[in-house]
This record gives sequence, structure tokens and C-alpha cells, in this order.
Amino acid sequence: MVYSGYEMIWLFFLYSFLGWIFETAAAAARQKRFVNRGLVNAPLCVIYGFSAVAVTVFCQELDGFWLFAGSLIITTLIEWTAGHWIERFYHERWWDYSNIKGNLDGYICLPMSLLWAVLCVIMNEWGNPLLMSAFHWIPSMPGKIIIWILSGVLAADIAATLILLSRRSRRMEQWRDVDSWLTGISSNLERRIYGWVDRRIQRAYPNAKHKAAEADDQIRTAVFAYGCSFYKILWLLVIGSLLGDVTETLFCRATMGVWMSRSSVVWGPFSLVWGIAMAAATLLLYKYKDRSDRFLFIAGTCLGGAYEYICSVLTELVFGKVFWDYSRIPFNLGGRINLLYCFFWGIAAVIWIKGLYPVLSSWIEKIPMRVGKILSWILIVFFCCNIAVSCMALVRSNQRVQGIPAEHTWQKVMDEKYDDQRLKEIYPNAIQVEE
Repeated sequence: MVYSGYEMIWLFFLYSFLGWIFETAAAAARQKRFVNRGLVNAPLCVIYGFSAVAVTVFCQELDGFWLFAGSLIITTLIEWTAGHWIERFYHERWWDYSNIKGNLDGYICLPMSLLWAVLCVIMNEWGNPLLMSAFHWIPSMPGKIIIWILSGVLAADIAATLILLSRRSRRMEQWRDVDSWLTGISSNLERRIYGWVDRRIQRAYPNAKHKAAEADDQIRTAVFAYGCSFYKILWLLVIGSLLGDVTETLFCRATMGVWMSRSSVVWGPFSLVWGIAMAAATLLLYKYKDRSDRFLFIAGTCLGGAYEYICSVLTELVFGKVFWDYSRIPFNLGGRINLLYCFFWGIAAVIWIKGLYPVLSSWIEKIPMRVGKILSWILIVFFCCNIAVSCMALVRSNQRVQGIPAEHTWQKVMDEKYDDQRLKEIYPNAIQVEE
């Protein structure tokens, strides 16, 4: 079942609230007192809401075992990413499964992943229909107003909480302990707010461990794109997009005997699917660069398959087109992924982390600091414009199929510059999905 935007936001808030109840009850049972387990101050655990929406969107075509497997992979990836994100930006570990067998870095473990998968199956089979029936009992306009109000309050809550936690992390890094960093805050009001946030986090996550930043600040300021930084990831995305397009073009030439465009955008030979994959693989697997090839292969196979499936669903939902179809390849799942190509993702992960990444990383870090930053922002502007125009061209293509006339300027420009024939040259494998 396909849900509307308002319905998805409704599910997000309800599952965030239910997740907050679950986490708070579990914490109260362990600590014998009430604690707010949410990242934000409101009674919401947004990771539950985000996970529920992600599973609802990307697993809507699945059932039975495949629904369970898809839920397992998505929820595990979200929990793993969230744990590393908190540690990277706030230098703290808020949960730890290190004492449970089958864990990875203490952030995920097999028993908890299985539990999340079971809960997601229950959610898809019974929870979503029940909550949707409750939503449809609310009159349309009041329901939309409630959702807008909740969204605005949550956005402000998240922004304030992230700012406070970020400053708290910096001060903790500077003074090393709570009492010391509190004394470094000049404003009484500011001190009270920091103290309140810190006490809430400490009560919610009593086992949280502060972790000092690993990077050498002097090297970071002297070397462009040092470590796994923002600029490094940006350049890897660009290089990966270019290499991916070239690789796929040569592969099509070798297997089908034709030169075929494999670009994701209308300007230049850039396959963003590959670029984003390489950037994401670096972010997720950089910490495991010294692990065995077998570990990287398994991780790459699972992550690559999940990533390709999500990309396929997302592009179909947004643009109404299918950009690849593996239905004729054995062991495929809905034509979106297949076992052979998942193995290719695993092999690519090993080659990337063990072979290509160290070389490209060293080359990028040799770029002068000032030149590197200027070029980086030029690339950011170029790719933002490129992606925006590509999205408008694809959206307009879908509108033409639906018989929507060009009334606005951007629609007329897209019809003139990127008509169906031009888009067929850029996206030769794109197939329009029938409504």
C-alpha cells in the first residue's frame, strides 16, 4: 500500500511516541525511576519513527521472509549508523551491546536486530492499517493542522537539542568533566540549560561513555581533507561518480557491444549511484579498514544490496521510472537486485577499502588547503545545480506521460531542452512505470 505524505508523517509521530514509551518503560524497569530516553526533549524517540517510515516505504512490496529480511537489514543499518553518528559528532556512546554475543562494535547485535525485524513485520501487517484507520477518523483539515504543528515543534526541538549537545560535546572535550565545563559557561541561563540537558542525557544513558576525538587537530588544520572528513567524502563522491560511469559504460560495451550512457545526471558522465555508494561505504566501513577481506565482502554484499534496492524504490516513487531491471537474472528480488550483483558490491567493497581508497585519499590530501576548499565549493554548486536540473527534467518527463501541459516557465524550458528523445539518450534503460 502506498501512503500519502501526511500519512507517513502521522506514522512517524505515532511510532516515535510508541518507541519512546517502550524505551522509557524498559529504562524505568532497569533504573527503578522515570527517565526520558529520547534524543529530543519531547516524548519521542525519533529513531523509531524514522525506522518505521523507512521500512514502510522500502519494504512495501515485500512479504513473508523477504519482509523480515528487509526489516532486519534496514533497522540494523539505522541503529549502526545512529550509534556511530553520535560517537563521531558528540564523542559519546549511548548504548553498548558488547556483552551480548553476535555484536558489532557494541552498537548492533543479532538478538536486538531480530527483535526489531519481528516488530517491523507486526507493524507492516497489523500496526500500519490500524493506525491509518485511526488517522482517517480525524477530519482532513484539523488532521493536517495537527501534523504541521507537531512538525514545527519537533523541528525546533531537534535544532535546539543538537546545538546544545554539540556545544556540550565541545566543552566536555575541552574541560573533560561535567563540573569543569559547566563552570566555563558565563550565562546563568545558559548554564542551567546545559546542566538540564546534561542531567537528562546522563539519566537516560547512565552508561554513556565520553570518547576523546581521535584526530590530531594540528594535522587536521594543516592537511586538506584529512581523515574521513567532509571534504574527503565530497571528493570521493565526485570521483566515485566519474569512475562508476566509466566502469558501467565499458561494461555495457564489453557485454552488449554498444556504447550506452550510464549517467545519473544531465550534465557530465557522473553516475551518482556509484558516487554515493563509495562515499557511504567510506563513512560506514572506514573504521573497519583493517578488518579481514571476508568481513568487508559480507558487509559490502549486504550494504550494497540494500542500497541498490532502496535506490530503485526511491527513484520509482519520485520520478515514476525504473532505471534498471534484473527480472531476467536468476535469484533476483522484484527485479531491483540480484544475488550476483550483490556479490559484485561485496567485491567492490574489498577493492575500494583495501586498494583504491588509500591511494585516492593520499592524492586528495596533497591538494593545497586553499585550492582544495575553493574547488570543493565549486563542485558543490555544480552538482547541486546538476541534480536540480536532472530532477526537474525527470519530473517533467513523468508529467508529459500523464498529459500535464507546460504552464510554468520551468516546464517549458524542460520540454525544450530535455524532451523525451534527449532523455532517452541520457537514460536509455529508464522505463516508465504505469499508474
